[in-house]
Amino acid sequence: MRKLVAAGLAAAAAVVLTATAVAASADPPAASLVQVPSFGANPGNLAMYTYTPAGLAPGRPVVVALHGCTQSAADYYAHSGWPELADRWQFEVVFPQTSSANNSLSCFTWFDPADDTRGNGEAASVKSMVDKAVADHGSDRSRIYVTGLSAGGGMTADLLAAYPDVFAGGGINAGLPAQCATSVTQATSCQQNDQHLTPAQWASRVTAQNPGYTGPWPRVAIWQGTGDYTVYPVNGTELRDQWTAVHGISQTPTSTQSLPGGTTLTSYGDQVQWYSVAGMGHGTAVDPGTGATQCGSTAAYFLAGICSSYYTAVFWGLDKDSGGTTTSAPPTTSATSVPGACVTASNYAHTQEGRAHQTSGEVYANGSGQDMGLWNVFVTHTLRETSPAYWVIADGQC
Repeated sequence: MRKLVAAGLAAAAAVVLTATAVAASADPPAASLVQVPSFGANPGNLAMYTYTPAGLAPGRPVVVALHGCTQSAADYYAHSGWPELADRWQFEVVFPQTSSANNSLSCFTWFDPADDTRGNGEAASVKSMVDKAVADHGSDRSRIYVTGLSAGGGMTADLLAAYPDVFAGGGINAGLPAQCATSVTQATSCQQNDQHLTPAQWASRVTAQNPGYTGPWPRVAIWQGTGDYTVYPVNGTELRDQWTAVHGISQTPTSTQSLPGGTTLTSYGDQVQWYSVAGMGHGTAVDPGTGATQCGSTAAYFLAGICSSYYTAVFWGLDKDSGGTTTSAPPTTSATSVPGACVTASNYAHTQEGRAHQTSGEVYANGSGQDMGLWNVFVTHTLRETSPAYWVIADGQC
């Protein structure tokens, strides 16, 4: 205890996103995880690691995956499930890594404007990594995504706010709203307490990062355990408020669905999804196994129940046009389907014309998997095709 008190700022940093930290892992030794020693401007003093599936063609997406406190790129590579999904659906994965030189617990600095704003510090380093990945593999700049856990989740939200012109979507796992804090003291409050801001006030913290930018804004998947006492569940609510308001949509759900692992998926149009995992503590949700929706492996802060990486990837549409194996709903569409078009019809007609499918009498939209209700001619929905063969419920939005 005397050593902790004497540590001063190090002790203060220790409250940031982990009170039960384990020892940080060594630098990535895995043969399939490759360090990129030089990737351009690196004001945030980060390391870049990548995973490239065999035979990756040009024009494929990129996913940036940010580890949590006390973790490394190797940990996120080994347990998150992203490499196996990259093999299945053919995309590049970038694993940034911070170190104890930046933060005593190897946390990404999501609470300091010198590191989490456009053109500055760690955020700028991640942007350099994206540019390097695109240059090396001819990646599709319109399909760049970012996800992360805990401090990495907080930095994910900040990156979406700082670079909405770079990232098409985000996945925030046990993270914090963008620009919730500008100091360690504020960070602790954000982790544990309701900040009592309106959705509009939360949205302004995003839009203030790029005055004059009007969109398009990234699609956001939010993952939060109801038993998380490191980053409290209120952060899921605040993230929902922030990103629905950024998109200019209601905080009233358009659909609710039960998923494995005690998970409730609440959707807000096709722009924001909130996954609440009953009883889960602080970590990234994984589901070890070989099933179509399974991926990842358990470890410290990788918690069994449901594979968050799989569902986030499907939400982003990475399972479409993959050149690999598609394991979501059958992508059959009618000959007259035009991406972006809205179609209003009965659930029976939607399934007959390839926009949805039915299981045990319940109808689900192809691609998004959103629950549309009973398979009959009496239930009617409007569906919108947001990308080829990817349909979402758009009642009242078209």
